[in-house]
Amino acid sequence: MPMKKSVQDAHMSARTRALHDALLKMVGVLSRPDVDERMVREAGIPLEGALFPLLTMVERFGPIGIVELANRGGRDYTTVSRQVSRLEAEDLVERRADARDARVRAVVVTPRGKAMTDALDAARERLVRAMFAGWESDEIDTLVRLLQRFASDLETHAVSDGSSSR
Repeated sequence: MPMKKSVQDAHMSARTRALHDALLKMVGVLSRPDVDERMVREAGIPLEGALFPLLTMVERFGPIGIVELANRGGRDYTTVSRQVSRLEAEDLVERRADARDARVRAVVVTPRGKAMTDALDAARERLVRAMFAGWESDEIDTLVRLLQRFASDLETHAVSDGSSSR
């Protein structure tokens, strides 16, 4: 028996499409090497643009294993391992035995790496302030609140098997 589509279904499909399009645009911008290079230049730090997202993720989510870091960054494990070695050589991160599983070597940010992520945070703050110059404060608050909620739900549903519904 064919399922009837309701007006609500069509409306949700349009929303889902619009959301997906917006996310693709955001991921596209955030994945561009020239955007990474601009952030590094704005921060005034001597770091290759390709390495800064990894350094930032280690600072935000560390201690973190290479596999999880690769998954979060959408990169291949071997590529991330090589890039972490480069960050290690610059004394920006170090690998330690994981507190929960000694077989796993977790990556943590060093004080020098933290100083760089602090400079990146300050640069990001300047760039975001300029971007939001025409926004009302309550609009920014709403965006942040909803994006945090969306990110949390997305993370939860991405790792679930999809068998439960809310």
